[in-house]
Amino acid sequence: MPSLLGTTLSGRYRLDARIDSGGMSTVYLAYDQTLERNVAAKILHRDFSDDPDQLERFRREARAVARLSHPHIVNVIDTGEDDNRPYIVFEYVAGETLKQRIARLGRLPISEAVAYAIEIARALGYAHQNQIVHRDVKPQNVLIDAEGTAKITDFGIALTLDQDGLTADGRVLGTTDYVSPEQALGHEVTGQSDLYSLGIVLFEMLTGDVPFRGENQVVVAMMHVRDEIPDVQIRRPQISSTLAAIVDRAAEKDLDERYIDDREMIADLENALAVEASRAGGATGEAAAVIRSLPEQSARRIPLRVRHPGWLVAAVAVAVAVAVVVVIGLAGGAEKGTGRQHLAVVPKGLGDAISLSQTAAKDFDPLGDNTEHGDEVSFIIDGDPNTTWSTESYPGALLTKPGVGITLDANPGVAAVLMGILTPTPGFVVEVYGAQAGPPTTLAGWTPLSPSSTVTERTTRIALSTQSTAYRYYLLWITKLPKDVDQVRISELTLFPRG
Repeated sequence: MPSLLGTTLSGRYRLDARIDSGGMSTVYLAYDQTLERNVAAKILHRDFSDDPDQLERFRREARAVARLSHPHIVNVIDTGEDDNRPYIVFEYVAGETLKQRIARLGRLPISEAVAYAIEIARALGYAHQNQIVHRDVKPQNVLIDAEGTAKITDFGIALTLDQDGLTADGRVLGTTDYVSPEQALGHEVTGQSDLYSLGIVLFEMLTGDVPFRGENQVVVAMMHVRDEIPDVQIRRPQISSTLAAIVDRAAEKDLDERYIDDREMIADLENALAVEASRAGGATGEAAAVIRSLPEQSARRIPLRVRHPGWLVAAVAVAVAVAVVVVIGLAGGAEKGTGRQHLAVVPKGLGDAISLSQTAAKDFDPLGDNTEHGDEVSFIIDGDPNTTWSTESYPGALLTKPGVGITLDANPGVAAVLMGILTPTPGFVVEVYGAQAGPPTTLAGWTPLSPSSTVTERTTRIALSTQSTAYRYYLLWITKLPKDVDQVRISELTLFPRG
Protein backbone atom coordinates (compact mmCIF):
# COMPACT_ATOMS: atom_id res chain seq x y z
CA MET A 1 0.00 0.00 0.00
CA PRO A 2 2.73 2.51 -0.89
CA SER A 3 0.14 4.92 -2.27
CA LEU A 4 -0.95 5.71 1.30
CA LEU A 5 2.37 7.31 2.18
CA GLY A 6 1.92 11.04 2.66
CA THR A 7 -1.83 10.74 3.18
CA THR A 8 -3.57 11.70 6.43
CA LEU A 9 -6.01 9.48 8.34
CA SER A 10 -9.12 11.27 9.61
CA GLY A 11 -7.39 14.61 9.06
CA ARG A 12 -4.97 13.88 11.93
CA TYR A 13 -2.43 11.09 11.36
CA ARG A 14 0.01 11.68 8.48
CA LEU A 15 1.57 8.45 7.16
CA ASP A 16 5.31 9.08 6.79
CA ALA A 17 6.91 5.64 6.40
CA ARG A 18 6.03 1.95 6.31
CA ILE A 19 7.30 0.01 9.32
CA ASP A 20 6.03 -3.50 8.61
CA SER A 21 3.42 -5.39 6.63
CA GLY A 22 1.60 -8.64 7.35
CA GLY A 23 -1.16 -10.72 5.88
CA MET A 24 -3.96 -8.60 7.28
CA SER A 25 -2.50 -5.16 7.83
CA THR A 26 0.34 -2.70 7.36
CA VAL A 27 1.95 -0.63 10.11
CA TYR A 28 3.09 2.90 9.35
CA LEU A 29 5.15 5.46 11.17
CA ALA A 30 2.70 8.35 11.38
CA TYR A 31 2.71 11.87 12.76
CA ASP A 32 -0.08 12.95 15.06
CA GLN A 33 -0.66 16.54 13.89
CA THR A 34 -2.92 17.30 16.85
CA LEU A 35 -0.54 16.30 19.63
CA GLU A 36 2.60 16.78 17.50
CA ARG A 37 4.23 13.40 18.13
CA ASN A 38 5.13 10.22 16.27
CA VAL A 39 2.71 7.30 16.49
CA ALA A 40 2.28 3.91 14.83
CA ALA A 41 -0.80 3.43 12.65
CA LYS A 42 -1.97 -0.09 11.82
CA ILE A 43 -4.28 -0.15 8.79
CA LEU A 44 -6.35 -3.14 7.73
CA HIS A 45 -5.80 -4.13 4.11
CA ARG A 46 -8.73 -3.23 1.89
CA ASP A 47 -9.10 -6.87 0.84
CA PHE A 48 -10.21 -7.67 4.37
CA SER A 49 -12.40 -4.66 4.99
CA ASP A 50 -15.43 -6.40 3.47
CA ASP A 51 -14.85 -9.64 5.39
CA PRO A 52 -17.02 -9.47 8.51
CA ASP A 53 -14.88 -11.97 10.45
CA GLN A 54 -11.59 -10.26 9.65
CA LEU A 55 -13.07 -6.82 10.31
CA GLU A 56 -14.42 -7.96 13.65
CA ARG A 57 -11.07 -9.50 14.59
CA PHE A 58 -9.33 -6.23 13.76
CA ARG A 59 -11.80 -4.16 15.75
CA ARG A 60 -11.60 -6.57 18.65
CA GLU A 61 -7.85 -6.06 18.83
CA ALA A 62 -8.45 -2.37 19.38
CA ARG A 63 -11.06 -2.98 22.06
CA ALA A 64 -8.93 -5.60 23.80
CA VAL A 65 -5.68 -3.67 23.91
CA ALA A 66 -7.42 -0.40 24.75
CA ARG A 67 -8.43 -2.04 28.04
CA LEU A 68 -4.81 -2.69 28.92
CA SER A 69 -2.46 -0.19 30.52
CA HIS A 70 0.87 -1.73 31.43
CA PRO A 71 4.52 -0.61 31.09
CA HIS A 72 5.31 -3.68 29.00
CA ILE A 73 2.35 -3.48 26.62
CA VAL A 74 2.24 -1.05 23.70
CA ASN A 75 -0.57 1.43 24.39
CA VAL A 76 -3.53 2.00 22.06
CA ILE A 77 -4.08 5.72 21.46
CA ASP A 78 -6.97 5.84 19.02
CA THR A 79 -9.09 3.84 16.55
CA GLY A 80 -11.18 4.79 13.58
CA GLU A 81 -11.92 4.34 9.87
CA ASP A 82 -10.85 6.43 6.92
CA ASP A 83 -12.21 5.84 3.42
CA ASN A 84 -13.51 2.44 4.51
CA ARG A 85 -10.08 1.54 5.93
CA PRO A 86 -10.18 0.63 9.65
CA TYR A 87 -7.10 1.63 11.60
CA ILE A 88 -5.62 1.49 15.10
CA VAL A 89 -3.13 4.07 16.42
CA PHE A 90 -0.50 2.89 18.91
CA GLU A 91 2.25 4.63 20.80
CA TYR A 92 5.37 4.65 18.65
CA VAL A 93 8.20 2.56 20.09
CA ALA A 94 11.55 3.53 18.60
CA GLY A 95 13.96 0.61 18.62
CA GLU A 96 13.87 -2.93 17.28
CA THR A 97 11.88 -6.11 17.65
CA LEU A 98 13.16 -8.88 19.89
CA LYS A 99 13.49 -11.02 16.73
CA GLN A 100 15.78 -8.41 15.18
CA ARG A 101 17.81 -8.27 18.38
CA ILE A 102 18.28 -12.05 18.38
CA ALA A 103 19.23 -11.99 14.68
CA ARG A 104 21.75 -9.23 15.36
CA LEU A 105 23.36 -10.79 18.47
CA GLY A 106 22.93 -14.48 17.67
CA ARG A 107 21.91 -15.22 21.24
CA LEU A 108 21.34 -12.88 24.14
CA PRO A 109 23.35 -12.63 27.37
CA ILE A 110 21.74 -15.09 29.77
CA SER A 111 20.65 -12.54 32.38
CA GLU A 112 19.25 -10.26 29.67
CA ALA A 113 17.19 -13.12 28.20
CA VAL A 114 15.72 -13.88 31.63
CA ALA A 115 15.01 -10.19 32.23
CA TYR A 116 13.07 -9.93 28.97
CA ALA A 117 11.17 -13.11 29.80
CA ILE A 118 10.16 -11.57 33.14
CA GLU A 119 8.92 -8.38 31.47
CA ILE A 120 6.95 -10.34 28.87
CA ALA A 121 5.50 -12.65 31.53
CA ARG A 122 4.44 -9.68 33.65
CA ALA A 123 2.66 -8.15 30.66
CA LEU A 124 0.95 -11.44 29.79
CA GLY A 125 -0.07 -11.90 33.40
CA TYR A 126 -1.72 -8.49 33.38
CA ALA A 127 -3.54 -9.33 30.13
CA HIS A 128 -4.66 -12.67 31.52
CA GLN A 129 -6.03 -10.99 34.63
CA ASN A 130 -8.13 -8.92 32.24
CA GLN A 131 -9.36 -12.09 30.53
CA ILE A 132 -7.27 -11.57 27.38
CA VAL A 133 -5.04 -14.21 25.80
CA HIS A 134 -2.50 -12.94 23.28
CA ARG A 135 -2.35 -16.18 21.22
CA ASP A 136 0.60 -15.04 19.11
CA VAL A 137 3.52 -14.54 21.50
CA LYS A 138 6.71 -14.43 19.44
CA PRO A 139 9.85 -12.26 19.25
CA GLN A 140 8.42 -10.40 16.25
CA ASN A 141 5.63 -9.13 18.52
CA VAL A 142 7.96 -7.86 21.26
CA LEU A 143 9.42 -4.40 20.77
CA ILE A 144 12.60 -3.29 22.52
CA ASP A 145 12.52 0.46 23.06
CA ALA A 146 15.45 2.87 23.08
CA GLU A 147 15.98 2.27 26.82
CA GLY A 148 16.06 -1.50 26.36
CA THR A 149 12.61 -2.24 27.80
CA ALA A 150 10.40 -4.96 26.27
CA LYS A 151 6.85 -4.15 25.20
CA ILE A 152 4.35 -6.64 23.75
CA THR A 153 2.38 -5.58 20.71
CA ASP A 154 0.01 -7.04 18.10
CA PHE A 155 -2.94 -8.56 19.87
CA GLY A 156 -4.33 -9.10 16.38
CA ILE A 157 -5.61 -12.59 17.09
CA ALA A 158 -6.14 -12.10 20.82
CA LEU A 159 -9.17 -13.84 22.26
CA THR A 160 -11.08 -12.62 25.27
CA LEU A 161 -11.92 -15.47 27.63
CA ASP A 162 -15.44 -14.20 28.32
CA GLN A 163 -16.74 -14.43 24.73
CA ASP A 164 -16.88 -16.93 21.90
CA GLY A 165 -13.92 -16.83 19.55
CA LEU A 166 -13.82 -16.59 15.80
CA THR A 167 -11.76 -19.78 15.61
CA ALA A 168 -14.39 -22.09 17.03
CA ASP A 169 -14.32 -24.07 13.78
CA GLY A 170 -10.85 -25.33 14.70
CA ARG A 171 -8.77 -23.12 12.43
CA VAL A 172 -5.28 -22.55 13.79
CA LEU A 173 -4.10 -18.99 14.18
CA GLY A 174 -0.61 -18.00 15.28
CA THR A 175 2.99 -18.56 14.24
CA THR A 176 3.87 -22.25 14.31
CA ASP A 177 7.48 -21.69 15.44
CA TYR A 178 6.03 -20.74 18.83
CA VAL A 179 2.57 -22.33 18.76
CA SER A 180 1.36 -24.35 21.75
CA PRO A 181 0.33 -27.98 21.20
CA GLU A 182 -3.29 -27.28 22.05
CA GLN A 183 -3.42 -24.33 19.67
CA ALA A 184 -1.81 -26.38 16.89
CA LEU A 185 -4.56 -28.96 17.34
CA GLY A 186 -7.31 -26.35 17.32
CA HIS A 187 -8.21 -26.99 20.95
CA GLU A 188 -9.15 -24.48 23.64
CA VAL A 189 -6.50 -21.80 24.13
CA THR A 190 -5.86 -20.25 27.56
CA GLY A 191 -3.19 -18.25 29.33
CA GLN A 192 -1.12 -21.44 29.62
CA SER A 193 -0.81 -21.37 25.83
CA ASP A 194 0.84 -17.94 26.00
CA LEU A 195 3.25 -19.27 28.64
CA TYR A 196 4.20 -22.16 26.35
CA SER A 197 4.99 -19.70 23.58
CA LEU A 198 7.00 -17.59 26.02
CA GLY A 199 9.00 -20.69 26.93
CA ILE A 200 9.87 -21.13 23.25
CA VAL A 201 10.80 -17.44 22.98
CA LEU A 202 13.07 -17.85 26.02
CA PHE A 203 14.68 -20.89 24.37
CA GLU A 204 15.39 -18.81 21.26
CA MET A 205 16.79 -15.88 23.26
CA LEU A 206 19.18 -18.26 25.02
CA THR A 207 20.26 -20.33 22.00
CA GLY A 208 19.76 -17.99 19.05
CA ASP A 209 17.37 -20.38 17.29
CA VAL A 210 13.91 -21.89 17.64
CA PRO A 211 13.76 -25.46 18.96
CA PHE A 212 12.02 -27.04 15.96
CA ARG A 213 12.75 -26.82 12.23
CA GLY A 214 10.69 -28.53 9.52
CA GLU A 215 10.01 -28.46 5.82
CA ASN A 216 6.78 -26.53 6.32
CA GLN A 217 4.65 -24.90 9.00
CA VAL A 218 2.42 -27.97 9.47
CA VAL A 219 5.45 -30.15 10.19
CA VAL A 220 6.73 -27.63 12.74
CA ALA A 221 3.31 -27.41 14.39
CA MET A 222 3.19 -31.21 14.76
CA MET A 223 6.67 -31.19 16.28
CA HIS A 224 5.31 -28.91 18.99
CA VAL A 225 2.56 -31.47 19.55
CA ARG A 226 4.72 -34.61 19.58
CA ASP A 227 8.42 -33.83 20.16
CA GLU A 228 10.15 -32.93 23.40
CA ILE A 229 11.94 -29.60 23.36
CA PRO A 230 15.73 -30.03 22.93
CA ASP A 231 17.88 -29.73 26.05
CA VAL A 232 18.72 -26.04 26.28
CA GLN A 233 21.84 -26.80 28.35
CA ILE A 234 23.30 -28.91 25.55
CA ARG A 235 22.99 -25.96 23.20
CA ARG A 236 24.32 -23.55 25.81
CA PRO A 237 26.10 -25.30 28.70
CA GLN A 238 26.62 -22.04 30.65
CA ILE A 239 22.91 -21.95 31.52
CA SER A 240 22.10 -22.93 35.09
CA SER A 241 19.96 -25.99 35.85
CA THR A 242 17.51 -23.60 37.51
CA LEU A 243 16.91 -21.75 34.24
CA ALA A 244 16.89 -24.91 32.12
CA ALA A 245 14.13 -26.32 34.34
CA ILE A 246 12.01 -23.23 33.68
CA VAL A 247 12.34 -23.64 29.91
CA ASP A 248 11.40 -27.32 30.21
CA ARG A 249 8.36 -26.69 32.39
CA ALA A 250 7.06 -23.82 30.27
CA ALA A 251 7.31 -26.03 27.17
CA GLU A 252 5.54 -29.04 28.67
CA LYS A 253 2.97 -30.66 26.35
CA ASP A 254 0.83 -31.75 29.29
CA LEU A 255 -1.10 -28.81 30.72
CA ASP A 256 -0.96 -30.39 34.18
CA GLU A 257 2.85 -30.32 34.02
CA ARG A 258 3.14 -26.84 32.50
CA TYR A 259 3.04 -23.63 34.54
CA ILE A 260 -0.52 -23.15 35.77
CA ASP A 261 -0.35 -19.36 35.55
CA ASP A 262 2.02 -16.46 35.03
CA ARG A 263 2.62 -15.95 38.76
CA GLU A 264 4.33 -19.33 39.06
CA MET A 265 6.50 -18.71 36.04
CA ILE A 266 7.39 -15.15 37.04
CA ALA A 267 8.46 -16.29 40.52
CA ASP A 268 10.75 -18.94 39.02
CA LEU A 269 12.14 -16.49 36.46
CA GLU A 270 12.88 -13.93 39.17
CA ASN A 271 14.80 -16.53 41.16
CA ALA A 272 16.63 -17.62 37.99
CA LEU A 273 17.67 -14.03 37.29
CA ALA A 274 19.10 -13.81 40.80
CA VAL A 275 21.01 -17.06 40.23
CA GLU A 276 22.37 -16.05 36.83
CA ALA A 277 23.37 -12.55 37.96
CA SER A 278 25.16 -13.99 40.99
CA ARG A 279 26.97 -16.57 38.87
CA ALA A 280 28.05 -13.90 36.41
CA GLY A 281 29.15 -11.58 39.19
CA GLY A 282 27.08 -8.69 37.84
CA ALA A 283 24.38 -7.54 35.44
CA THR A 284 24.07 -4.79 32.86
CA GLY A 285 21.41 -3.29 30.64
CA GLU A 286 17.85 -4.45 31.09
CA ALA A 287 18.91 -7.23 33.47
CA ALA A 288 20.20 -4.60 35.90
CA ALA A 289 16.94 -2.66 35.60
CA VAL A 290 14.79 -5.75 36.26
CA ILE A 291 16.97 -6.74 39.22
CA ARG A 292 15.97 -3.47 40.89
CA SER A 293 12.32 -4.53 40.59
CA LEU A 294 12.72 -8.01 42.08
CA PRO A 295 10.80 -8.89 45.24
CA GLU A 296 12.92 -9.25 48.38
CA GLN A 297 12.72 -13.05 48.43
CA SER A 298 14.49 -13.16 45.06
CA ALA A 299 16.68 -10.08 45.47
CA ARG A 300 18.25 -11.39 48.66
CA ARG A 301 19.89 -14.14 46.59
CA ILE A 302 21.94 -11.53 44.72
CA PRO A 303 25.14 -10.12 46.23
CA LEU A 304 24.75 -6.51 47.35
CA ARG A 305 27.58 -5.45 45.03
CA VAL A 306 25.47 -6.70 42.07
CA ARG A 307 22.20 -5.11 43.21
CA HIS A 308 23.90 -1.81 44.08
CA PRO A 309 27.21 -1.49 42.20
CA GLY A 310 27.98 1.88 43.79
CA TRP A 311 27.93 0.18 47.16
CA LEU A 312 31.27 -1.56 46.50
CA VAL A 313 33.52 1.48 46.88
CA ALA A 314 31.87 2.53 50.13
CA ALA A 315 31.91 -1.05 51.40
CA VAL A 316 35.65 -1.35 50.86
CA ALA A 317 36.25 1.77 52.94
CA VAL A 318 33.96 0.50 55.68
CA ALA A 319 35.56 -2.95 55.61
CA VAL A 320 39.01 -1.45 56.05
CA ALA A 321 37.83 0.58 59.03
CA VAL A 322 36.07 -2.43 60.57
CA ALA A 323 39.13 -4.61 60.04
CA VAL A 324 41.30 -2.12 61.90
CA VAL A 325 38.85 -2.01 64.80
CA VAL A 326 38.54 -5.80 64.88
CA VAL A 327 42.29 -6.39 64.86
CA ILE A 328 42.77 -3.83 67.63
CA GLY A 329 39.91 -5.37 69.59
CA LEU A 330 41.28 -8.88 69.16
CA ALA A 331 44.73 -7.86 70.27
CA GLY A 332 43.31 -6.01 73.27
CA GLY A 333 41.16 -8.98 74.22
CA ALA A 334 44.13 -11.34 74.14
CA GLU A 335 46.21 -9.03 76.29
CA LYS A 336 43.48 -8.63 78.89
CA GLY A 337 42.77 -12.36 79.06
CA THR A 338 39.14 -12.40 78.06
CA GLY A 339 39.02 -16.17 78.34
CA ARG A 340 38.10 -16.68 74.67
CA GLN A 341 40.24 -19.64 73.67
CA HIS A 342 40.19 -18.79 69.96
CA LEU A 343 41.77 -15.37 70.63
CA ALA A 344 44.81 -16.72 72.40
CA VAL A 345 47.13 -16.75 69.38
CA VAL A 346 45.99 -13.87 67.22
CA PRO A 347 48.69 -12.95 64.67
CA LYS A 348 50.08 -9.44 64.85
CA GLY A 349 49.69 -8.73 61.11
CA LEU A 350 47.01 -9.75 58.62
CA GLY A 351 46.97 -9.65 54.84
CA ASP A 352 43.94 -8.82 52.73
CA ALA A 353 41.01 -11.22 52.88
CA ILE A 354 41.40 -14.11 50.46
CA SER A 355 39.35 -13.71 47.28
CA LEU A 356 37.00 -16.64 46.76
CA SER A 357 35.02 -17.59 43.65
CA GLN A 358 31.24 -17.38 43.54
CA THR A 359 31.02 -21.19 43.81
CA ALA A 360 33.65 -21.66 46.54
CA ALA A 361 31.20 -22.45 49.34
CA LYS A 362 29.52 -25.87 49.74
CA ASP A 363 27.32 -27.34 52.44
CA PHE A 364 28.81 -30.33 54.33
CA ASP A 365 26.53 -32.89 56.01
CA PRO A 366 28.27 -36.29 55.85
CA LEU A 367 26.50 -37.60 58.95
CA GLY A 368 22.98 -36.69 57.83
CA ASP A 369 21.25 -36.56 54.44
CA ASN A 370 24.27 -34.93 52.70
CA THR A 371 22.51 -31.61 52.28
CA GLU A 372 22.22 -28.61 54.57
CA HIS A 373 20.47 -25.77 52.71
CA GLY A 374 22.86 -26.01 49.78
CA ASP A 375 20.86 -23.43 47.84
CA GLU A 376 21.91 -20.75 50.36
CA VAL A 377 25.66 -21.34 50.60
CA SER A 378 26.59 -18.58 48.15
CA PHE A 379 25.23 -16.05 50.66
CA ILE A 380 28.20 -16.54 52.99
CA ILE A 381 30.69 -15.28 50.38
CA ASP A 382 28.60 -12.66 48.58
CA GLY A 383 29.85 -9.66 50.58
CA ASP A 384 26.32 -8.83 51.74
CA PRO A 385 25.76 -8.99 55.53
CA ASN A 386 21.98 -9.06 54.97
CA THR A 387 21.99 -12.49 53.29
CA THR A 388 22.52 -15.66 55.32
CA TRP A 389 23.08 -19.40 55.05
CA SER A 390 21.39 -21.39 57.78
CA THR A 391 21.52 -24.91 59.09
CA GLU A 392 18.35 -26.90 59.14
CA SER A 393 16.09 -26.38 62.16
CA TYR A 394 16.69 -28.74 65.07
CA PRO A 395 13.83 -28.84 67.63
CA GLY A 396 14.86 -28.06 71.16
CA ALA A 397 18.12 -26.49 69.94
CA LEU A 398 19.61 -30.00 70.03
CA LEU A 399 21.88 -30.92 67.14
CA THR A 400 20.89 -34.52 66.44
CA LYS A 401 24.25 -35.48 64.89
CA PRO A 402 27.93 -34.78 65.69
CA GLY A 403 28.00 -31.79 63.40
CA VAL A 404 27.25 -30.03 60.11
CA GLY A 405 29.28 -27.47 58.26
CA ILE A 406 30.41 -25.36 55.34
CA THR A 407 33.49 -25.86 53.17
CA LEU A 408 35.41 -23.12 51.36
CA ASP A 409 37.52 -23.79 48.26
CA ALA A 410 40.55 -21.45 48.45
CA ASN A 411 41.91 -22.62 45.09
CA PRO A 412 44.85 -23.06 44.49
CA GLY A 413 45.57 -23.05 48.23
CA VAL A 414 46.60 -20.69 51.01
CA ALA A 415 48.00 -20.80 54.53
CA ALA A 416 45.18 -18.91 56.25
CA VAL A 417 45.78 -17.77 59.83
CA LEU A 418 42.29 -16.47 60.66
CA MET A 419 38.74 -17.38 59.74
CA GLY A 420 36.25 -14.53 60.13
CA ILE A 421 32.64 -15.31 60.98
CA LEU A 422 29.76 -12.84 60.75
CA THR A 423 26.55 -14.24 62.26
CA PRO A 424 23.21 -12.96 63.58
CA THR A 425 23.00 -16.04 65.89
CA PRO A 426 26.14 -16.11 68.09
CA GLY A 427 26.51 -18.74 70.79
CA PHE A 428 27.25 -21.81 68.67
CA VAL A 429 30.35 -24.01 68.95
CA VAL A 430 32.67 -24.67 66.01
CA GLU A 431 35.90 -26.31 64.93
CA VAL A 432 37.92 -25.47 61.81
CA TYR A 433 39.62 -28.04 59.61
CA GLY A 434 41.76 -27.98 56.48
CA ALA A 435 42.50 -30.29 53.54
CA GLN A 436 45.05 -30.02 50.74
CA ALA A 437 43.02 -32.13 48.29
CA GLY A 438 39.51 -33.41 47.89
CA PRO A 439 37.52 -32.05 49.55
CA PRO A 440 37.21 -35.09 51.85
CA THR A 441 33.70 -36.50 52.15
CA THR A 442 34.10 -37.53 55.80
CA LEU A 443 35.43 -35.64 58.79
CA ALA A 444 38.24 -38.20 59.16
CA GLY A 445 39.91 -36.88 56.02
CA TRP A 446 40.32 -33.34 57.39
CA THR A 447 43.19 -31.87 59.44
CA PRO A 448 42.20 -29.98 62.64
CA LEU A 449 43.29 -26.31 62.52
CA SER A 450 41.63 -24.95 65.66
CA PRO A 451 40.35 -26.17 69.03
CA SER A 452 36.63 -26.29 69.75
CA SER A 453 35.56 -22.65 70.20
CA THR A 454 32.36 -20.80 71.00
CA VAL A 455 31.35 -18.03 68.61
CA THR A 456 30.36 -15.52 71.28
CA GLU A 457 30.11 -12.37 69.19
CA ARG A 458 28.34 -11.43 65.97
CA THR A 459 31.77 -10.72 64.49
CA THR A 460 34.31 -13.34 65.51
CA ARG A 461 37.79 -14.30 64.27
CA ILE A 462 39.15 -17.80 64.90
CA ALA A 463 42.91 -18.31 64.85
CA LEU A 464 44.08 -21.18 62.63
CA SER A 465 47.21 -23.29 63.16
CA THR A 466 48.16 -23.99 59.54
CA GLN A 467 51.91 -23.98 60.33
CA SER A 468 52.54 -22.21 56.98
CA THR A 469 50.92 -25.13 55.13
CA ALA A 470 48.78 -24.07 52.18
CA TYR A 471 45.37 -25.75 52.36
CA ARG A 472 43.01 -25.61 49.42
CA TYR A 473 39.88 -26.50 51.41
CA TYR A 474 38.69 -25.15 54.76
CA LEU A 475 35.80 -26.58 56.80
CA LEU A 476 33.79 -24.75 59.43
CA TRP A 477 32.33 -27.58 61.51
CA ILE A 478 29.39 -26.67 63.78
CA THR A 479 29.03 -29.00 66.76
CA LYS A 480 26.54 -27.21 69.04
CA LEU A 481 23.67 -24.77 68.51
CA PRO A 482 23.17 -21.54 70.46
CA LYS A 483 21.12 -21.86 73.64
CA ASP A 484 17.38 -21.94 72.92
CA VAL A 485 17.98 -21.39 69.17
CA ASP A 486 17.06 -24.17 66.73
CA GLN A 487 19.44 -23.22 63.91
CA VAL A 488 22.69 -21.40 63.17
CA ARG A 489 22.73 -18.57 60.63
CA ILE A 490 25.93 -17.25 59.05
CA SER A 491 26.14 -14.10 56.93
CA GLU A 492 29.81 -14.20 55.89
CA LEU A 493 32.87 -16.44 56.14
CA THR A 494 36.29 -14.90 55.43
CA LEU A 495 39.83 -16.29 55.33
CA PHE A 496 42.86 -14.12 56.14
CA PRO A 497 46.53 -14.96 55.42
CA ARG A 498 49.45 -13.58 57.39
CA GLY A 499 50.40 -10.08 56.24
